[in-house]
Amino acid sequence: MQLNQAQPFPYNFELKSTALVIIDMQRDFIEPGGFGETLGNDVSLLQAIVPACQAVLEAWRGVGGLVVHTREAHRADLADCPPAKRNRGNPSLRIGDMGAMGRILIAGEPGNQFIAALAPLPGEIVIDKPGKGAFYATPLHELLQQEGITHLLFMGVTTEVCVQTSMREANDRGYDSLLLEDCTESYFPAFKAAALEMMRAQGAIVGWTAASGQLLPLLQDC
Repeated sequence: MQLNQAQPFPYNFELKSTALVIIDMQRDFIEPGGFGETLGNDVSLLQAIVPACQAVLEAWRGVGGLVVHTREAHRADLADCPPAKRNRGNPSLRIGDMGAMGRILIAGEPGNQFIAALAPLPGEIVIDKPGKGAFYATPLHELLQQEGITHLLFMGVTTEVCVQTSMREANDRGYDSLLLEDCTESYFPAFKAAALEMMRAQGAIVGWTAASGQLLPLLQDC
């Protein structure tokens, strides 16, 4: 398949060797009362992309594509959360502290779960990651290799942090990646815009970008 409207030039992929990777669409980042809001962010910006993400996920499942869900999650004893991460900035609550939806970014807590609209189905890959990137300290690369995956379609949050980090990690591992522009968001719109430009600059140095409306017709024809 060829996504002709992708930037900076057409993106070619085959369904059997492509995975949809959904980054960190979890309650602590998306919903009011979660970690994102305690940092002073407007979570409605992230909530706005959910319908577009749902449409892509439904279409991707409909053609039998491989789906990967990631979530930022730490062990209860915080052994996998270095002080440099937990103590950064001056938040009112830190990773591991008790928030409105349980301990923040701790595996198994209510706030660490995926939002209901994008919850994984049985058989879909779920990656709990202790860092910002989907490949750091996770089995993702090995799992993708086992499935013969060479191309990745990304969506999720936030664009300039966990999404961009994961795409850069993917690039270093040899994957051709495309980010769906209306299926990703930042708490800071200017950061999203800059991240998109960085990714596709210099001939897709990190990867391609495209709107989900350009992808969906291709999937309907499968």
